[in-house]
Amino acid sequence: MKLYTHEELLDRDLGPIGTPERDKFNQEVAEEIHAYKVGEAIKQARLANNLTQEQLGEKIGVRKSQISKIENGDNISLSTLMRIFKTLGVQVALDLKGIGRLSLC
Repeated sequence: MKLYTHEELLDRDLGPIGTPERDKFNQEVAEEIHAYKVGEAIKQARLANNLTQEQLGEKIGVRKSQISKIENGDNISLSTLMRIFKTLGVQVALDLKGIGRLSLC
């Protein structure tokens, strides 16, 4: 029985790096990881402010379930993020490719 590395399986199923299918997959994975990290940062800031998900939701006008989704990296809109960051007093700097850096809060 032959064992395959993760990279070998990706090459076999999606093609090598540089092919459209593989590049699309890698981009989607990178976006999911980024969303997860943003959600974790929000969770840590919320906990540092001694707020429950329900309390944060009330402060920004969304339900607890929406805060849970955001903290899990799902369904994050920029406007909701900005309200959360402002409420939690989080300083944010966005690096917009081709446009420049933008500091918020």
